Amino acid sequence: MLSELNEEETDAGPRGLTSARAPLARLCLATREVTPVEEMIRYVVAPDGAIVPDLARNLPGRGAWVTATRAALETALKRRAFGRAFRGKGQSSEGLPDLVEARLLADARAALSLANKAGRVVTGTVKVEVALQSETVGVLVHAADARPDGVRKLDGAARRAATADPQAEDSVRMVAVVDCLTGVELDLALGRSNVVHAALLAHPTTAGFLARCRRLERWRTGLSDGSRQPAGSRGVRMAGTETE
Repeated sequence: MLSELNEEETDAGPRGLTSARAPLARLCLATREVTPVEEMIRYVVAPDGAIVPDLARNLPGRGAWVTATRAALETALKRRAFGRAFRGKGQSSEGLPDLVEARLLADARAALSLANKAGRVVTGTVKVEVALQSETVGVLVHAADARPDGVRKLDGAARRAATADPQAEDSVRMVAVVDCLTGVELDLALGRSNVVHAALLAHPTTAGFLARCRRLERWRTGLSDGSRQPAGSRGVRMAGTETE
């Protein structure tokens, strides 16, 4: 019985998912709910015996799955669920949630760097404002420690850009606003100093960066919809929503 339970908690997946059209899903160690893998993080035992996150879901070995939020991982650790899933192998530390967050941040920075290498990033308050007026901006980025007056100014420009085409349905929600990275993190990602505001033009790399920021937001808050963020929280929102 224990062997069967372990199998269902790992890469073998829960039984009963026979529909070819059903999304790939796994049993969460914390919630005990079958959840699409897109909303989860896979964990494996590293060669040194430590349990580590596998964000790309491609590391070798037996994998166990937890809903992709800090709260869910902390619950799994409290219940010692990894010991059951890995049959007593592997060591999980109290610092595992911080390790996951650090890797999610690094992943978001890498995606921003990729968009920059593709030539899709504009920096500087004036250049960003001009881009919002004349380019197709997909994401407006503020450093988490940016001054409120600069944030309000560019948010206003983003709202005006989003509503510039009155014929476009839901155009007010077209510009995503990201403020989950600090100025230092933006500097590291873009290879320049004193980055406070940036705009990412529409492009596949921009979509990739936004997806990673949403994953980081979900990890921190447990919410996937930026419009429902608690007041004052950092993450992803849409220009023109009430959270501004």
